[in-house]
Amino acid sequence: MKHRTIRGRILYTSHKPERHGQKRGRESFIITVHGDGNRTLRAHCEIDDAPCVLRDVTVNLDQEFYPTDCFVRLTIDDRFEGSGWMRFTNTRAECESWNARDGRISQTIDLDERIRWLGSHPIIGDALAFGIFDRSQGPGSRVFYPNMMLTSPDHRGATGPMLFPLGFGIEYVGDETITVGAGTFEAHHLRYVDTAGELPEEHPPYDVWCTADGDFIFLKGAVGGYMQTYYELMELEHTTGPAYPGDISA
Repeated sequence: MKHRTIRGRILYTSHKPERHGQKRGRESFIITVHGDGNRTLRAHCEIDDAPCVLRDVTVNLDQEFYPTDCFVRLTIDDRFEGSGWMRFTNTRAECESWNARDGRISQTIDLDERIRWLGSHPIIGDALAFGIFDRSQGPGSRVFYPNMMLTSPDHRGATGPMLFPLGFGIEYVGDETITVGAGTFEAHHLRYVDTAGELPEEHPPYDVWCTADGDFIFLKGAVGGYMQTYYELMELEHTTGPAYPGDISA
C-alpha cells in the first residue's frame, strides 16, 4: 500500500452577533493521497440553516491539483435536488447531471486551457485549492485565475449540480502558528478575492488558514459580509495503507 489517508471533521458555526458561536453545520472528509501523487477527496457536508443542505462530493485531483473528475449529490430540505458527474481534459469540460427542477442537464464546454480548479463546495476544498498557488513572491502576493469552475454558483452550493465557469483571485497573507480544535499547526493564511461580477451575488471576503505541510488541510476560515460564518477543523487523523483501521481486505 503506497497511498496514505487523511481524515477529518470540520464544524460550521455562525459569527453573527445574535447567534455567535451557534452550530450551523458540519463536514467529514477523507483524502486519499495515492502513490502516483493523485488525490481523491470524499466529503459529506451538512448545513442546518434553512433550507438545510446535504451534499456528498467525490473529486479527484492530479499531481498538480488540476481536477480530473467529480461527482456531486445534493439533498435540499431532505428532498433529492440533483446529482451529476463531471470530467475534465486539456481541451474539454463535460457534465452529465439530473436536477429536480430542470431535469437532465448535459454540458460540453470547449477549453483553450485546462480548468485550474473546480469548486465543488466542501469547506475542505477551499483549502486544497491553495495547492495551485505559487507563494514564492511572499506575503501580499495575489494571483487572479480566469479559468475556474464551480458545481453551483450558489454560495452554499445548493443548486445544480452543473458547470459554472468563473474566475477569482487568491491572496497570500502570510504564515503563522494557530490552534484549532484539532490541535496546533503551522499554517498558511490565504484569502479569496476578486469575485465581484462573476457570481449572481458577490461573495463576501473569505480568509482561510491551511496546513503548511504540503497537504493544504483546512484549519479554519471566516467569511465576512452578510454571511458571517466560521469554520474550524475539530479532528484530524493521518494513516497509511487501508483507509480504515483494521481493514486488511485489500
